[in-house]
Amino acid sequence: MKMNILYIEDDPEIGSWLHKDLTERGYTVTWLQTGDGAIDLMKEIDLVILDIMLPGLDGFSVGQRLKKEYPNTPILLLSARTSIDDKLQGLHFADDYVTKPFHPDELAARVEVLLRRFEKISAPFIQLSHLRIYMQENRILDITSNTDVILTAKQFHIFTYLLRHPNQILTKEQIYEAIWGNPYLEGDKTLMVHIRHLREKIEKDPSNPQIIETIRGIGYRVKQ
Repeated sequence: MKMNILYIEDDPEIGSWLHKDLTERGYTVTWLQTGDGAIDLMKEIDLVILDIMLPGLDGFSVGQRLKKEYPNTPILLLSARTSIDDKLQGLHFADDYVTKPFHPDELAARVEVLLRRFEKISAPFIQLSHLRIYMQENRILDITSNTDVILTAKQFHIFTYLLRHPNQILTKEQIYEAIWGNPYLEGDKTLMVHIRHLREKIEKDPSNPQIIETIRGIGYRVKQ
């Protein structure tokens, strides 16, 4: 089941970018540029991402009202302000606070943590074909044989990185730099070799992979 996010942000450039990023990660996103009408949408919302600097009512006022009416819906506050007073004021009602600029992976991770904390995500595992992946336990179970799939640390890191970006095409450069922390050099076969060994362990037919899809000339994707 898709999670519904209400995103309130007046900056069209940031708003368009983050709306696209969250949608590609599998969320249903409603984007408003002011807080007007937000309260009327809340019955269907699982999480709110709220910018402080809004025209009309500011994010503090909007957030306080939303939290009062819907205390069990998590609110993630965004702000370019860095002062401790602003953070403390925001955390009177918000459940987390992210300072601009931020990396989309950090925001996505915080969204997932809040959804789990508020029990919006009830499933303790991810089901992919014959695999059951327990992210919190660093465990992968093959349900056809009821045996654990044993991966190396690098293989597990690559797989979970792909899982955290469901349905998103990730370039070889993105994956390599996220896993190894170094710039990707064109022609380097390291990632390709790791993907091949990973597929040998998780795919039913490694020569015809169904879990990790190759996007020719670009990179890889895991469909969920």
